[in-house]
Amino acid sequence: MLVYAALLRLPADQAPPVMPHSHRIGAHTSAAGGVHRAAEEAVRIGCNALQVFTRSPRMWRGASPKPDSVRRLNEIRREHNLWPLAVHGCYLTNLAAADGTIQEKSRQSFRLEIENAKAVGADYLIIHPGSARGQSTESAIEVFATAVAEVQRGFEWGRLRLLLENTAGGGATLGRSFEELAALREAVAARCDAPVGFCIDTAHSFEAGYDLSLEQGLEDTVALIRKHLGMDSVEVLHANDSKTGLGSNRDRHESIGDGRIGSEAFARMLAHRALRSKPFILETPFIDGSHEENVRRLWALARDGAARRESG
Repeated sequence: MLVYAALLRLPADQAPPVMPHSHRIGAHTSAAGGVHRAAEEAVRIGCNALQVFTRSPRMWRGASPKPDSVRRLNEIRREHNLWPLAVHGCYLTNLAAADGTIQEKSRQSFRLEIENAKAVGADYLIIHPGSARGQSTESAIEVFATAVAEVQRGFEWGRLRLLLENTAGGGATLGRSFEELAALREAVAARCDAPVGFCIDTAHSFEAGYDLSLEQGLEDTVALIRKHLGMDSVEVLHANDSKTGLGSNRDRHESIGDGRIGSEAFARMLAHRALRSKPFILETPFIDGSHEENVRRLWALARDGAARRESG
């Protein structure tokens, strides 16, 4: 912890990534009242990682976080070893949009997101790839990549990394398969040097047809991630159970163990040699107004998985 605190005292761009020595379990907590409030809530409910919005996710316009709140956020992170900090992008942003007005608004929104993520010292900025509505998937991927390249021109990323999140596959959404995520990264890389990795959402994966509920399904999914994305490029897992069935293409999160994926499957994921070093960040429904119960469930499953490895 002392080493990590010393690293966080460095300027954000100079601090090297810190690899966790045990599980990293976090939740998307509210930044209402300032981004430091999200860190306070994360500590209160037992997290050692966190995810936040730096502005309203359902409005085009937004402001930058207040400096006093950012300072307090970083104090809490140092004190409680909160790592990583992920910022989630606005839900309205669609960098693949064919409509010119939506495209321009999306670019302005995305620029604010990366500026805010850098300002708060975030490790990751997570965005949804957007929708291909009105055009082919191939065209939408090119539009997305061009938008990313043009918006980030002149921006110094430092240690901040852009993560593309897979989707449940409803409608014309991009990123429903690992192959599609790989194509998005390849298209961006052809245009700029933005550091692109991936966030894999367990509910979205299941809803898109990757059967994480079964032991063999998990192994098959991990093999496909390795093949198309590279495991080192997967920086964060969104830990969500699914309210809807395998291949439903319906994005409906459920509490851990209460959905179609199930507790046993999450225990396997938390114990899996390729996944257990990844941060698991919850976006599950609140229970009694908080993620606390779901955090408790993940920690219990992580301990159970560790015990199984030792006994085995």
